[in-house]
Amino acid sequence: MAEHDPRNIALLIDADNASPSGIDPVLTVLAELGQVNIRRAYGNWRKASLKGWVDKMHRYGIEPQQQFDLTKGKNATDMKMTIDALDLLYRGRIHGFGIMSSDSDFMPLAMRIRQDGIPVYGFGGAKTPEAFRQACSRFIDVNALIKADKKESKGVTHTEDGLDDELLALLLDAYNASKRDEKGFAKLAEVGQRAGNRSSFDTRNYGYARLIDLIEAVPNFSIERRGDGQVMVKRLR
Repeated sequence: MAEHDPRNIALLIDADNASPSGIDPVLTVLAELGQVNIRRAYGNWRKASLKGWVDKMHRYGIEPQQQFDLTKGKNATDMKMTIDALDLLYRGRIHGFGIMSSDSDFMPLAMRIRQDGIPVYGFGGAKTPEAFRQACSRFIDVNALIKADKKESKGVTHTEDGLDDELLALLLDAYNASKRDEKGFAKLAEVGQRAGNRSSFDTRNYGYARLIDLIEAVPNFSIERRGDGQVMVKRLR
């Protein structure tokens, strides 16, 4: 694989054991690994309790996987997720996995994936069993992510160009999640990747041909062009 080729990431969501409000920050974190091109949510969509996932699936291009509750007390969702994950693993085209669940039943799956040298990011609640946490390459508390996401977005302000709060929040979150140097500058390319990973973000939707043109129009950021051709961005407020 060439260095410039994007790394292919799969996000598998156990909708019965995951909050839809966490999908934004989860996708931002997964940008550390690459592009989340495979997005699947598993559950029995007849359940009223899963209604909150419906709008999120449309908005973020998540493919719903229907699993009926054929036997009381038995969950076919876990088995279907495991089968799909192993199928993706054996195809050899996935460079990282995200498993969004608080269910310890996915511990063997995470361990198996890691045996092939592929990173597994787990996303669950504070009560997620330690066994699943330790089986993942990295485990992140989704509730903590949501709180941090809201906190970082509080400083959003409108610009003279009329850019809305939602766009600014997206750009600020992407910047905050990116690696920064000692001066607080992040690579513009990484900020753009993180922004694009969590939504169908496209600068042309806002009247700009390039990301750098959009960033330069936002007073919350400054741009620095360096001698090596690298374009850097820094948050001002």
